[in-house]
Amino acid sequence: MTALTGATPPPVTDADVTLEELYDDPFPIYRRLHRRASVHRFPAIGRYLVIGYEACRQVEMDPETFSSDDPGSLQRRSMGHSMIRKDGDQHTAERRSYGNVLKPKAIAQTWNAVFAETTREAVERFRALGPGADFHTGFAAPLAGENLRRVIGFANATSDDLRRWSQDLIDGAGNYPDDPAVWARAERSSAEVDEAIRELRGALVAEPNETLLSHVVNSGQPFESVCANIKLAISGGLNEPRDLMGMIVWALLDHPDQRDLVLAEPSRWNDVFDEAARWVSPLAMYVRTTTTETVLDGYRIPAGSGLAVVVGAANRDPAHVEDPDGFDIRREKKPHLAFGNGPHFCAGSWVARAMVAGHAVPAFLDAFHDLRLDPDNPPTAGGWVFRGPLSLPLLWTE
Repeated sequence: MTALTGATPPPVTDADVTLEELYDDPFPIYRRLHRRASVHRFPAIGRYLVIGYEACRQVEMDPETFSSDDPGSLQRRSMGHSMIRKDGDQHTAERRSYGNVLKPKAIAQTWNAVFAETTREAVERFRALGPGADFHTGFAAPLAGENLRRVIGFANATSDDLRRWSQDLIDGAGNYPDDPAVWARAERSSAEVDEAIRELRGALVAEPNETLLSHVVNSGQPFESVCANIKLAISGGLNEPRDLMGMIVWALLDHPDQRDLVLAEPSRWNDVFDEAARWVSPLAMYVRTTTTETVLDGYRIPAGSGLAVVVGAANRDPAHVEDPDGFDIRREKKPHLAFGNGPHFCAGSWVARAMVAGHAVPAFLDAFHDLRLDPDNPPTAGGWVFRGPLSLPLLWTE
């Protein structure tokens, strides 16, 4: 924590930025804000926007000053009090409940075979849709939903259920306009997840298996925490790989030289994954609250202040990365914050990397001849709390 002095200024206030503008395209706004400061007071949501790379990293590495247990968290309202909204020993204990299910050894022993199978099936389903099909809704979303269903272990739900639950829960977590219809959908899906877990709990206690739900159910946590932590996995475990698939395909088709490079050198798929995660971070903002008055990157922040930690802006901070708005898998490798940092580093990052860069996108690009964007129906994207494609129509030669 940086010491306070009488000369420490408060953050500048940005009252002219609207939530609608941020949803449509936040990056021009971030470019303007980066030129002014790394921390801004944002009255539209009653929080401080933290947009500088070093400022976001400072927040992540100091949980005693910048607590995850934010009482105003919309994610907590939407999904329950999960580990991502806890600190210290409580967070550590609940994170351990995930076991090794999402780690590289389990991916190699169990999930790679699952991802290979589901990817083959998804390619053929998408091919049957014919040229002009939407990659986002026709490939990425159903594939991410089915993979997540299997990893979590929802034997009593469909991939469509997982997709609906995930979207409703993350829409609730980003419901800063306070739309009652969004809250109603989030509450309905939250209750459905609770009921699905309740139905499976007894069988998983009697016969544990390799799935995430089995590990969490058998961890000794209260049922409320089990449900909240599974909802956390449902939200991030679907939208992040889904949206990374879309952003990678979109970017590579828009940069054919880089597409050709990675097809010629498959070892570069990890570079593609990291550059896409930096370029458009699917989980682009999360919240923290200050436990004491402090200084963040030179700015005075009062105790009890709500922060919006905008890693989607931090990953495009020109002070951290050259040509931040460009997509370039050949750039000098620098760390990004798309999966967080410190104790809250995303537990599902290895699974997302295996699913997206190890299976889905390489197999998809290999399966279609003359794959290209549709000039008459260009792709669209949206969001600033969660950001990703809304549509991605593709053409190919059959």
